[in-house]
Amino acid sequence: MNKIKIAVQKSGRLNEDSLRLLKDCGISIDNGKDQLKASASNFPLEVLYLRNGDIPQYLRDGVVDIAIIGENVLIEKGDDINIAERLGFSKCRVSLAVPKGIKYNSIQDLDGMRIATSYPNTVINYFKKFNVTPDIHLINGSVEIAPNIGLADAICDIVSSGSTLFKNNLKEVEKMLTSEAVLAVSPNISSENQIILDKLQFRIQAVLKGRKSKYVLMNAPNDKIESIIKLLPGMRSPTVLPLAEPGWSSIHTVVEKDSFWEVVDILKANGAEGLLVVPIEKMVL
Repeated sequence: MNKIKIAVQKSGRLNEDSLRLLKDCGISIDNGKDQLKASASNFPLEVLYLRNGDIPQYLRDGVVDIAIIGENVLIEKGDDINIAERLGFSKCRVSLAVPKGIKYNSIQDLDGMRIATSYPNTVINYFKKFNVTPDIHLINGSVEIAPNIGLADAICDIVSSGSTLFKNNLKEVEKMLTSEAVLAVSPNISSENQIILDKLQFRIQAVLKGRKSKYVLMNAPNDKIESIIKLLPGMRSPTVLPLAEPGWSSIHTVVEKDSFWEVVDILKANGAEGLLVVPIEKMVL
């Protein structure tokens, strides 16, 4: 039986989030300790655990068909590789940082300065926009320490919370790009494996839609239903069911998680009572 090969990060947060996504898609992976390859027991899929920076080349060469990878890695090493789906987790940014004691006015201040980074292409392309030429020092590892030991004047690295910069007496001065996990596709994927990818992507989209939404149930007097429905279009339209108490109904709908509290305030102002919020595991549209 034909199997689609997917690359995921060997270890770390992206590894955990990737495997959780596959699990939520109903895919059971037979993982053994320190395995570099594992197969799914209930879906035609094989997982390869690889170093993040190696994945773009494996995609390019067709060794793997798809990969869950940080968009920042594709920008640096695989800008010719297509993204099939943005996955919404492992969000971060790639930024420039300088020592806190340095006065920073603009990127022009870094012209000719030594920049320590694991993302040389990203730095070069960003600086080109401003006609600035940095002196790049390529480092694979703890980039943040470079200014403290006199190796560089500034750094370019991934930033999530900013706590690592703070601990190393650095300040963020330029946000070069934002990144999240994406589903990337090999340019050499076969037509047979494209069919499997379509099935997998359908499941992924259902999971992601569920994560972004909440199922909301509420009671409302019948004379308020029309105004509430106008606020809640739902997937097609809200479900309205009569309650045992005359003159009252129960309204069921789906609300975007990010706008939930704003919607709740509006619902209450329009007569809704007894709101019940339920997480959604998956949404198949």
